[in-house]
Amino acid sequence: MAHRRPRRDLHRLTTLRKRTKLMKTIFPRSGLALALLAFAQLIISLDYNIVYVALPEIGDGLGFSSQTLQWVVSAYAVAFGGFLLLGGRASDLFGPRRMFVTGLVLYAVASLAGGMTHSPWPLVAARAVQGLGGALLFPATLMLISTGFAPGRDRNRAFALWGTAGGGGMILGSLLGGMLTEAFGWTAVFLVNVPLAGVAALAALPLIPGQPRPERTTRRRFDVAGALTGTAGTTLLVVALVQGPESGWASAPVVGAAVAGMLLLAAFVTIERRGSHPLLPLGLLRGRDLGSGALVTFFYMGTFGSLLYFLTVYFQAVLGYGALRTGLAFLVPMAAIVAGSQLAGHLATARGVRTTIVGALLVGLAGTLVLATTLAVGSSYLALVPGLLVLGVGQGAGYTLMFGAATSATPAEQQGVASGVVSTTQQIGGAIGLAVLVAIANSGTSGLTGAALRAATVHGLRTAMLVAAAGIALTALAALGFSRARKPRSIPRAVSTDDRMILEESQR
Repeated sequence: MAHRRPRRDLHRLTTLRKRTKLMKTIFPRSGLALALLAFAQLIISLDYNIVYVALPEIGDGLGFSSQTLQWVVSAYAVAFGGFLLLGGRASDLFGPRRMFVTGLVLYAVASLAGGMTHSPWPLVAARAVQGLGGALLFPATLMLISTGFAPGRDRNRAFALWGTAGGGGMILGSLLGGMLTEAFGWTAVFLVNVPLAGVAALAALPLIPGQPRPERTTRRRFDVAGALTGTAGTTLLVVALVQGPESGWASAPVVGAAVAGMLLLAAFVTIERRGSHPLLPLGLLRGRDLGSGALVTFFYMGTFGSLLYFLTVYFQAVLGYGALRTGLAFLVPMAAIVAGSQLAGHLATARGVRTTIVGALLVGLAGTLVLATTLAVGSSYLALVPGLLVLGVGQGAGYTLMFGAATSATPAEQQGVASGVVSTTQQIGGAIGLAVLVAIANSGTSGLTGAALRAATVHGLRTAMLVAAAGIALTALAALGFSRARKPRSIPRAVSTDDRMILEESQR
């Protein structure tokens, strides 16, 4: 058996040489390409939150009712969540660069239309197109990082910068939204996306070369039936989750959307099982890392993803902060998220991705517990800082690594749809988690005003955060399902320095 070892090492080295050469071909200027991918993630994250602080002015300026104003946010969430799977598969079929540029162009056009509109429903339509742009852009970005950077230090570094942009951008959106709204009015929160997305789309053309697509005629067969049922089913399910807290979970529209969505998703599963070129090869879901990743992203967004909303409520409804001051209050957690994201890349290289993710989630759990116990009607901002710092470090580190860990074992030609799967579970988890935790937080506030309302709000927020902490513990348990880091194998002394570096990098 011993004589076969050199042959296996030679075959493995040859494969890694080809893969490394391909990666260098994909990103000949990897530093600039990585900066562009992180910038695209920043645009997505900014757009997710920048509208929140401008909602009152949008409602007054365009004549939204209290019942319809939420659709400025919901239209984006529904389209983004509903089309992610389709966007991921489109990256596999047509190439991630094409979907990357298309998503950015949709962002720019829809943002321009939204900023120039003078009536409610055209703005809602523009937000839906923005969501579609995000559903094309997000999986394409993930796929480009997963396939464009070598496993180990390079990929961990890439995800660290990408995670920094994503985690920091969500909080930066609150700050930027407050500043732009106060200085220029609500239209600025849309128009700011136009130059950002436009520049990124133009920069993608030289920085992200088109990849050769072998077996083009076979791989471009599109599963129309699967696309229709999967997208419509996911969209209706997201509609039910978004509309449920507003209309009531037992209302006819919510129940109808939920039932229709589940029936369509059942039809989708049947079509995928029987189809020769499925939109979602169901065998992918049996993979250990992708299955664990779907659970982790679901619970992560249902817990960590809801805390930003509760902090906003606490700052404004309890402490009486305005929009700009609320945005400034998020600078501390943003700095902590950036630090956690950068730390995660180094720790993942040294200790392994699974160990780092579990550790990050436990740190985030501790921060959530500290923050929950600190909330009070008369608390000062300084009293919140320790909890915000610990929470931010854990949150940033976990977000940075969970997507890459989920798709690490997926073949390159299916990276797009795998990214779409974990992105979809992320969105659905966020919608379910927010709905459940908001219901818990608001359960004791009905009919109260003044000091009594503030006290009840704090009690509700504290309870919701403690429930979120329990969910974070479940997220850490789910993360244990990721594959362990491989033990380093001995490398023959005769291997050249360059080849030795390739083999060592592959073992990290």
